[in-house]
Amino acid sequence: MSTVEDVDPGRRRFLTATAAVVGGVGVAFVAVPFLKSWSPSERAKAAGAPVEADISKLEDGAMMTVEWRGKPVWLLKRSKKMLDDLPGLKDQLLDPNSEMASQQPKYAQNANRSIKPEVLVLVGICTHLGCSPTFRPDVAPADLGPTWKGGFFCPCHGSRFDLAGRVYKGVPAPSNMEVPSYRYLSDSRILIGVDPEVA
Repeated sequence: MSTVEDVDPGRRRFLTATAAVVGGVGVAFVAVPFLKSWSPSERAKAAGAPVEADISKLEDGAMMTVEWRGKPVWLLKRSKKMLDDLPGLKDQLLDPNSEMASQQPKYAQNANRSIKPEVLVLVGICTHLGCSPTFRPDVAPADLGPTWKGGFFCPCHGSRFDLAGRVYKGVPAPSNMEVPSYRYLSDSRILIGVDPEVA
């Protein structure tokens, strides 16, 4: 039978230190994957990342689509005629002055809802129930009537938007289409998802 005087204090310290080190390593092996799981995945980071678009080949009246955050973003190069028709639609629109601030950044809260008048950048989703409207640049087609100057028509429930993404009165959609944050990297390249740099 051993007594208290037979216990080796050096051995006890060694065993205690060894147990602490092994326990610390075990905690690290458990904690690292747990903490890493809190970080967004590479796929999630890419889904929210800004998207660059080249509009150098976009002709007047033509539109292209890019994907940003899982949504279609339209880039429309408006012709002079398209731009000239916009002011004449004010009486037919629900929010002609884009007063609902959440639908566009401050720098796009203007008559054209864009940084440069000729290029419209718009999230291609109807503000009613999330359908994707159809681009209808044709003027006065039989199915849309003689006052139609071109725009976006939602086939799901009949909402109509002009060529600035502003909603017409008397349709199910409650607000203008969203203009995302964006900036120009050059005359032909746009970065969607980032505001312009402040000088």
